[in-house]
Amino acid sequence: MAKATTIKEALAKWEEKNGQKASEAKEVKLYGQIPPVERMDESLSTLVNCEKLSLSTNCIERIANLNSLKNLRILSLGRNNIKNLNGLEAVGDTLEELWISYNFIEKLRGIRVMKKLKVLYMSNNLVKDWAEFARLAELPLLEDLVFVGNPLQEKYASDQKNNWIEEATKRVPKLKKLDGTLVIKQEEEEEGGN
Repeated sequence: MAKATTIKEALAKWEEKNGQKASEAKEVKLYGQIPPVERMDESLSTLVNCEKLSLSTNCIERIANLNSLKNLRILSLGRNNIKNLNGLEAVGDTLEELWISYNFIEKLRGIRVMKKLKVLYMSNNLVKDWAEFARLAELPLLEDLVFVGNPLQEKYASDQKNNWIEEATKRVPKLKKLDGTLVIKQEEEEEGGN
């Protein structure tokens, strides 16, 4: 089997293709590397200006080495082998969007560090209980959540879609959009009618 692509190698390929230094770029796409990236190594520290980083469709197991990414607003880690959200502390003050669908996340411990997170796409993970889902209420700005394909959502959605949306928005009341559906609360409808 081919050895994994390192972040350093992926960045060198990206620079060659884009004719730009990765350290100066605002957006860096390292998704779908062949062979895949397995580790978020210390080479990420060069991305000091990066606002949007994509490492989707690789074989990454752990979120790591984000300390130097002080401007990061959007992090895309979908289709990897990530099992938890540890490692996000370094970008907790800046990250606005986290795309982490199609991973193996069961627990949402550590999510509360994401003070500015507005968008969380985490469909097709392994969250199966309301206690874990309720941790999302600790995100003060979260308004757009994609959660479809998690065992918890599948269990409730099979009853009826509205039941899932109702239960989920009770636990995370600030949501404006859930699984692509606009969520309008009864009180807001009444206020808007005046």
